[in-house]
Amino acid sequence: MKLSIVIPLMNEDESIKPLFRALASALSGIEHEIILVDDGSTDSTVAEIERYAPSNARCVVLNKNYGQTAAMSAGINEAKGELIATMDGDLQNDPADIPMMIEHLESRELDVVVGRRAGRKDGMVLRKIPSKIANAMIRNMTNVHIRDYGCTLKVFKRDVAQNLGLYGELHRFIPVLVQLYGAKMEEVDVRHHARQYGKSKYGIGRTLKVLSDLLFMVFFQNYAHKPMHLFGTLGFITLFLGIGINLYLVALKILGNDIGGRPLLTLGVIMTFIGIQLITTGFIAEFIMRTYYESQNKKPYIIRQIVDKSK
Repeated sequence: MKLSIVIPLMNEDESIKPLFRALASALSGIEHEIILVDDGSTDSTVAEIERYAPSNARCVVLNKNYGQTAAMSAGINEAKGELIATMDGDLQNDPADIPMMIEHLESRELDVVVGRRAGRKDGMVLRKIPSKIANAMIRNMTNVHIRDYGCTLKVFKRDVAQNLGLYGELHRFIPVLVQLYGAKMEEVDVRHHARQYGKSKYGIGRTLKVLSDLLFMVFFQNYAHKPMHLFGTLGFITLFLGIGINLYLVALKILGNDIGGRPLLTLGVIMTFIGIQLITTGFIAEFIMRTYYESQNKKPYIIRQIVDKSK
């Protein structure tokens, strides 16, 4: 199988028939399978899939709504293709871009090609402006220079897609996970269409989720393998500052000054205890990290290739 197309869906019953039509037209020359993942739809999405699905399509129906990341992960785990493409099911992504992305991946010897929505057909205030701000923050804080983190249209080599570790709401940070994996990645312009059916599942309320996930990704990117470097450094700085304040106050007391009512005393004691707690957290995080790898026989590295001239 050359290609698996993974499409998470939630309440997209009106899009199903034109979606299958668009996929058939765009991918007629490529051996492919279509994996649709129904993420807890409450409309007739599954019934429409059963009615119009071609022979090369499968539908994974989740027990409830788990979110786009979980749905995407479920579809990727079911994929059998050498390459895996992910796209939205609302027809805003254009499957006609997939052959171009495959050609770009193969000609450039890449592992991942990420779509960048050219001429994006979304609302300015609620979609475009928040997206631009979020993209800039993610780009600057992770140093992964992708312009459009929100575009679902991507093409992966299967081993990369199936080893990204998609949990929570991390589908927005797939380019960061790709970089952590050590895969070769480039971004290309793709078409973007206005939504024809249904309504968007995203709103301004997702901003705080993006910010919290971004903090986790920055931590994961820099300290997943060495959490003590973060907690230990912050802990020792805070501890030494607290001890310094306390020694200063002890010196004042020896010289006959009253230090009992000073806020500085409270600050010194609190900083000392916080420093100890941060260092202790670092030790716990180190043990958790080692347990994570050793209990599952995981390695903290990925081998791309072995060149052995002895054979």
